[in-house]
Amino acid sequence: MTGENLFNLQKYITQTGSPDPELVAPDQLDPSDANSLAEVGILLDGHNRSGTFVMQDFHPVCSFSAADGLEVMPLALALTRYEWLKERYYWKLVKRDQDEITRFCADQPSPQGFFIHVQEGAKVELPYQAALYMAHANIAQAIHNVILVDDNAELNLITGCATHHSVSNGIHMAVTETYIGKNATLTNTMVHSWGPEVTVMPRAGTAVGSGGRFISNYVSLHPAGIVHSNPVTWLRGKDSSAKYQTIILGSKGADIQTGGIVYLEGENSRAELTHRGVCTGGQMIQGGMLVGSAPCRAHIDCSGMLLDPGQEGFIQSTPGLKAFHPEAQMSHEASIGKIAPEQVEYLESRGITERDAISMIIRGFLDADIEGLGKELDARIAEIADMAGHGED
Repeated sequence: MTGENLFNLQKYITQTGSPDPELVAPDQLDPSDANSLAEVGILLDGHNRSGTFVMQDFHPVCSFSAADGLEVMPLALALTRYEWLKERYYWKLVKRDQDEITRFCADQPSPQGFFIHVQEGAKVELPYQAALYMAHANIAQAIHNVILVDDNAELNLITGCATHHSVSNGIHMAVTETYIGKNATLTNTMVHSWGPEVTVMPRAGTAVGSGGRFISNYVSLHPAGIVHSNPVTWLRGKDSSAKYQTIILGSKGADIQTGGIVYLEGENSRAELTHRGVCTGGQMIQGGMLVGSAPCRAHIDCSGMLLDPGQEGFIQSTPGLKAFHPEAQMSHEASIGKIAPEQVEYLESRGITERDAISMIIRGFLDADIEGLGKELDARIAEIADMAGHGED
């Protein structure tokens, strides 16, 4: 999952050469952009949100916070304001020379992306929303985000990544470095919706301190042509934990590789990786690796449903475990199946149409054993089930 040689950056617009525009209120953005962002949970009226950040193409266009103890600004501004940010956090979890993606992001004249800082003890009640948005085709968007959640702080972050309805191609590269302090909690719910020929290459590193919790929910409504994601998490403190939940629809022509590596280094650390994939013609590889070097507990569950793969579509599930400590208790399971005809027939006998019966079965598969998704993510899962069951036309 390196992303090497998957594309030629010379074919894409990589910079505008123009300075950042003045920041505006979210409700001042174009209505067509607002509609695209609403599909991934970004509500530009600000209702039920503690603030909004929007990165559009190469520039931040919105950035504000309405919550005490929550500081948000463009990363480029934060690096000029805080010397300690560069010394202690910037390019510390993800290496500049890791691969072609990180090198390209590191070479940007000015970092693009956001800086989010939840100060010690702050518990932000309403979710904060951040959008990484491609409004125009044929661009290469390079993002770098840094998130700090200090000791005893809490944040629910909604990250919506999308292309405008008219955009079919482009490249989205994103480096995200996240630091979670002692007894702090970050829930990051990512909802993605991409054009069919977009390439998406995220690089993410997360460090969790003692008693800290990291919950990552990822849902892809309209998958890009290529999505390769393999986030890395270090559970460094005692009683730290990480939970990844990935739900993705792989349609015809898509190349999807999702994984995740968790290093369980702290005593009594815990990790759970759950993958749910529905394949309607794409190529989907589900992975993940748990590395236990302390007394810990961890589990990976990779499950796929193959609906209509055609001649080239497939699902491959390859969870992995590696233990360095005799008290590392780790397990994995993988399953791939299809919709049983008798399930459809039973629902039809209850007066439900065949198409709706298929959607209901898919919805039950996607929901299985995944708790606490919330209303917004729940609605996106229902949409995936509907698209998979009825087709995307």
